[in-house]
Amino acid sequence: NCRCMYETLRTIHLIAVTPCIPIGFYLIYISAKGNNLHRIFGKIYLVLMFFQATVSFFMDARVGHQFLNHFGWIHILSVITVATVPYTLYAIKRGDLKAHSRSMIILFWSGLIIAGGFTLFPGRYLNELLF
Repeated sequence: NCRCMYETLRTIHLIAVTPCIPIGFYLIYISAKGNNLHRIFGKIYLVLMFFQATVSFFMDARVGHQFLNHFGWIHILSVITVATVPYTLYAIKRGDLKAHSRSMIILFWSGLIIAGGFTLFPGRYLNELLF
């Protein structure tokens, strides 16, 4: 049933994205850049971000206007996330620390903070759960 599938995807999405908030904050604002711990947490963060964004494509927009009877405006942030993850890897592999840092900040703010903020709007699951 569609409702059960949506709830399963939502749960998987939330489980994957939740640790990204503290990990992303740690990577960008606290950790010593380039050390082994930074690299390990960076890989975990990128895998989780890519995974949760991919899962979100299978979740239909339940609030606001829909495109193609499925996607909503929030899916644009998933597109940004899916595009930014490989770019940030590409940037660090070629030694472009500035591009890597910039793309990680974009990923953190668009993929987590802005998208997460939208989940608190009325009619969304986290709004109903928390308020």
